[in-house]
Amino acid sequence: MSRERPRSPLWALVEQRATATPDALFAVDERDRTLSFAGYRDAALRAAWALAARGLRPGDRVSWMLPTRLETLVLMGALARLDGVQNPILPIYRERETGFVLDEVRPRLLVVPGVWRGFDYAAMARQLTARVDGTEVLALEGALPEADAPGSGLPPASNVSPVRWIFYTSGTSAEPKGALHTDASLAAAASALASALALRSDDRVALVFPLTHVGGVVWLFACLLAGCAHVLVEQFDPQRSVEVLARHGVTQATAGTVFHQAYLAAQRARGGPPIFPRVRAFPGGGAPKPPELHAALRREIGGVGVVSGYGLTECPIATMGCVDDRDAKLAHTEGRPTPGMELRIEPGGEILLRGPQLCCGYLDERRNREAFTADGWFRSGDLGRLDADGHLIVTGRAKDVIIRKGENLSAKEIEDLLHRHPKVVEAAVVGLPDAERGERACAVVVCHDGPRFGFQEMQAFLKAQGLAPQKLPEQLERVASLPRNATGKVLKQELRKRFSP
Repeated sequence: MSRERPRSPLWALVEQRATATPDALFAVDERDRTLSFAGYRDAALRAAWALAARGLRPGDRVSWMLPTRLETLVLMGALARLDGVQNPILPIYRERETGFVLDEVRPRLLVVPGVWRGFDYAAMARQLTARVDGTEVLALEGALPEADAPGSGLPPASNVSPVRWIFYTSGTSAEPKGALHTDASLAAAASALASALALRSDDRVALVFPLTHVGGVVWLFACLLAGCAHVLVEQFDPQRSVEVLARHGVTQATAGTVFHQAYLAAQRARGGPPIFPRVRAFPGGGAPKPPELHAALRREIGGVGVVSGYGLTECPIATMGCVDDRDAKLAHTEGRPTPGMELRIEPGGEILLRGPQLCCGYLDERRNREAFTADGWFRSGDLGRLDADGHLIVTGRAKDVIIRKGENLSAKEIEDLLHRHPKVVEAAVVGLPDAERGERACAVVVCHDGPRFGFQEMQAFLKAQGLAPQKLPEQLERVASLPRNATGKVLKQELRKRFSP
């Protein structure tokens, strides 16, 4: 008699955790709704039964474009139980980007909210799927569909491809690319994350960014491994969200520079005791961090400060700081390569990666030739170097280099120095077309209220910091805020469009 193939590693984790700690908290949201680990398993089974009744089968592709909600976590579990291939789509995408993804993925089902944050996702979904044969739309106005008999009748697992996830790059500078991941690749990233942060069952993790991001799925795996809980924030608001995280005793205050700056601003605005008295660390990644931010968070709120890592949609948690690293390493580096990960720095400074959390390639196989070497190394497009102890220092993007009179200038180097100025809250440096120089460096800054930050003042300050004269920005622009995507990355192409002649 043939034996059924084991279920997906994600679903196996769900069942194992529900058996080990059934009553422990799995997730809590802004409305104080909660799910235990056993409750999560049972809700996912009920949803899986309902989806199976709609005809969903192992290997079917399901695109979902949902906010960070309990229902989204349940859908992820249900699709894992069904051995579906999940394609999370960032909610900031609109017709052009979403249509591009759907045309490539050709999903069996597209799951969207109804109207969220003033935008009608259901209307967009129906418009776009009208041109994609075989794609149905499921618009969620509230709860997921459920069925009363989750324990039987689900389709058996089959020998479908191990690819379980299709993540699209955020498209901050180019057309998005669909990276193919297995449960095993994401589990490897999650295991590295859990180990570096020494996650334990009483941790409460701030899930303040889109679950559709690869980091959201990695955190799902990590919390299942460690038995700790998510605190879900559907739409980050510096005041309201900080109150939610404080109320639920956040210990891992994710998820990157823009969020960490918001926590620090909230602490300074309120004064008094720490806003997060139980905080253990401020995990981060995905965007450059000013070194001074680590010391300020540790001093003014608590914990070990910023513990950041380096990775991409194609290879999450490639390096990671550890909670027992020295302050200088946490402030100035992105940690060491995680277990099994190989990292190589090319002569020009580009970071190449190979290891267990690397994706299987792109859905559009034509992109693989450019992205991978013949022996399997992934070309990250990022620039960096390793210090004497093997910690990674990211120096910028290969495409974020400003070429001025034939000389390469690192935007990140100038940005880090600008962050040291007491008037500057945030800074981004971009290259703008220049007939004489090829490109000129333009500093775009967000400043504190008070005396105006002027061009001469900027240049004098950067000179005093030891910046070479040829690296001084030739242009200064002051803005109320920097444009960012949902994961906190600055959209530099928007700044280039805005300030180019």
